[in-house]
Amino acid sequence: QVIDNARALAGKLSAAGFDLVTGGTDSHIVLVDLTERDTTGKQAEQALETCGITVNKNTVPFETRSPFVTSGIRIGTAALTTRGMGEAELEAIGAMIDRVLSNLDDEATYKSVRDEVGEMCTKFPLYEGLVGD
Repeated sequence: QVIDNARALAGKLSAAGFDLVTGGTDSHIVLVDLTERDTTGKQAEQALETCGITVNKNTVPFETRSPFVTSGIRIGTAALTTRGMGEAELEAIGAMIDRVLSNLDDEATYKSVRDEVGEMCTKFPLYEGLVGD
């Protein structure tokens, strides 16, 4: 399921025009090359973090930027799958990532995506039946 989810995410991002290293994924990781979008991995990581989506900046093949800035982001699907998310949710997350990275510095987009992330996290909690619930 982890790999199926990664493929669903990769497909959604690719359809949105993102350049995926190797054209897709055969593992739990999706590596996105942002070079053509004139966005750094650091900018993308920070913007997505503001919205509650955790990714890591990552170098890409033929990297021209510092490893502290990078030209790509790495997105894993294991934690999301563990929460019970499936392909439909990963496609929705791909759409959220596209909205944020296509509207950098737009606080209205950030708020909208933050709200969607919150709803999804409520639907797929980290732990069921915590003590005190």
